[in-house]
Amino acid sequence: MSQYSRILLKLSGEALLGPDDYGINTKTLDKICQQIKQIHANEVQIAIVIGAGNIFRGIDLQQTGLQRVTGDNMGMLATMINSLAIKDTLLSNNIDTKIMSSFFMPNLFEAFNAQQAKEHLSLNKIVIFAGGTGNPFFSTDSAAAIRAIEIDADVLIKATKVDGVYDKDPSCHNDAKKYDKISYDEVMDKNLKVMDLNAVLLCRDFKMPLRVVSMITDNSLNAIINDNNYGTIVTP
Repeated sequence: MSQYSRILLKLSGEALLGPDDYGINTKTLDKICQQIKQIHANEVQIAIVIGAGNIFRGIDLQQTGLQRVTGDNMGMLATMINSLAIKDTLLSNNIDTKIMSSFFMPNLFEAFNAQQAKEHLSLNKIVIFAGGTGNPFFSTDSAAAIRAIEIDADVLIKATKVDGVYDKDPSCHNDAKKYDKISYDEVMDKNLKVMDLNAVLLCRDFKMPLRVVSMITDNSLNAIINDNNYGTIVTP
């Protein structure tokens, strides 16, 4: 029996890269969706927010001279491409999946509505929130925090390339220390790059717990759903 009944899963766009440098690696996408399918079969209600770093990062446009607002809007649109890819893969696995968008695009997506999203989830449909917050200057981390709060999720799970929160970058420092548990205040005091500051403040103020886990292993999502010692938990 899972310790959570409703989760918000935050995936980075880079999680879909696999061994590639750009775009969506279909084998990697399928592996991620198989993990989602596994926990969905255990009657866990799942909402997803996906980033766009595998396609486009709006903030990178500043270096080319384009406006930040333009870049952020392009990045939010790129999340819709990733959302469609995840939905199609989940549907091919016979999992009813809905996409709700911050932008009005009725030919492709439902408009986001928190109450409707909760109704979809209660019917055991997976809901993907596309388009970030719908506003520039906010990352998909902030979008994930907001949506987790709006749908009354039990936990926000952030899937990354590392298996938890460290005191420094473990890819650069062999002596990096992993935290099993840490508070949001400690995250801010130590300036740890868990999520952007807006997301951290939202989760702290609304008492939303965060679990940080790696998506590299094939059983990571199932492990974090069933094992309190897996990954890192960030507490309010």
